[in-house]
Amino acid sequence: MTQNVLALTKQLIARPSVTPKDEGCQSLMIERIQPLGFIVEKMDFEDTENFWALKPGQSQEAPVLIFAGHTDVVPAGNLDKWQTDPFSPTVQNGFLYGRGAADMKASLAAMVVATERFLSQHPNPKGSLGFLITSDEEGPFINGTVRVVDTLMKRGQRVDMAIVGEPSSRAELGDVIKNGRRGSLTGWVTVHGMQGHVAYPHLAKNALHESLLALHELAHKEWDAGNAAFPPTSCQITHAAAGAGAGNIIPGEFKFEFNFRFSTEQTAEGLKTQVETILQAHQLTYDIEWKLNGEPFLTDQGPLLDACVESIREISDRETTPETSGGTSDGRFIAKMGAQVVELGPINATIHKVNECVSIDDLEPLANIYQRILEKTLL
Repeated sequence: MTQNVLALTKQLIARPSVTPKDEGCQSLMIERIQPLGFIVEKMDFEDTENFWALKPGQSQEAPVLIFAGHTDVVPAGNLDKWQTDPFSPTVQNGFLYGRGAADMKASLAAMVVATERFLSQHPNPKGSLGFLITSDEEGPFINGTVRVVDTLMKRGQRVDMAIVGEPSSRAELGDVIKNGRRGSLTGWVTVHGMQGHVAYPHLAKNALHESLLALHELAHKEWDAGNAAFPPTSCQITHAAAGAGAGNIIPGEFKFEFNFRFSTEQTAEGLKTQVETILQAHQLTYDIEWKLNGEPFLTDQGPLLDACVESIREISDRETTPETSGGTSDGRFIAKMGAQVVELGPINATIHKVNECVSIDDLEPLANIYQRILEKTLL
């Protein structure tokens, strides 16, 4: 008989896998799935532990579906504000407390248990089942899923569907799933002026003053109206700095950082061009650096999304709402493989907070939903 989801979630929480550390979480998962016929490959890069596992199906034409997730968690923060030890899983009043309980060790445990139960009943499914697990999702996302995906794509590995275990639910398990995410693009600008004495402004050029109209335009421009799947593109100025440490110095340099969360109405290159057009229109002398954190992706109605919606309805008697709101996830990297990607996991109300927790009553239903999705897609 397979272990229940609660027991495995506790074992995972007890490992203090603060990003990018894994602390044995992946080994624990591998020990559970390898005897089921999975071909497991460790894909560690630099300081990040990853593994890729695949159980080939009976038909090469049948879908390849993977579970994807991360074993790393954010730091616990102020320990004095935790009602329990964040790495000593504790059950209180129907909830399991611990760092990573919701984000996303409960999902990892449910994936493993769902897989065990599915394969015990259907040992030779038509479709292939895989796992792509990293310890670098909460960190800089340099050596984790993105590098595993690049390696798999160079091999020609096919992935048709991916269930990412991010905590997608809002108030009840399965009430919200993510069927896409906005793109994320960050820019860093340094505007150059001429430093001088505040009493002699005609002998200086205030880099901050020169930038104000451009900042206003960036902050208030309507980039697009969004579309049926995505809200309008947003530009937020997140950091600004000027000055030389004294109140009588005109700043000769002004630096600011901004971030776009953009819809499929935009492209990263198009946004870069629009920003530089604004800076140039205001006759600024500047340097700019960019980082594309992820392109937008969307999984329209199809086999995976339909299977998720139907499985949630059948297991939890609940209608679900597909959304693209929120931040980014590793789903953006997997989507590059041409895969349908859906994020489905527990309630996200306490993620990254002190006293992070997950409802014990949601653990077995989550595994049951995952199992039902496998039955609908791989048989």
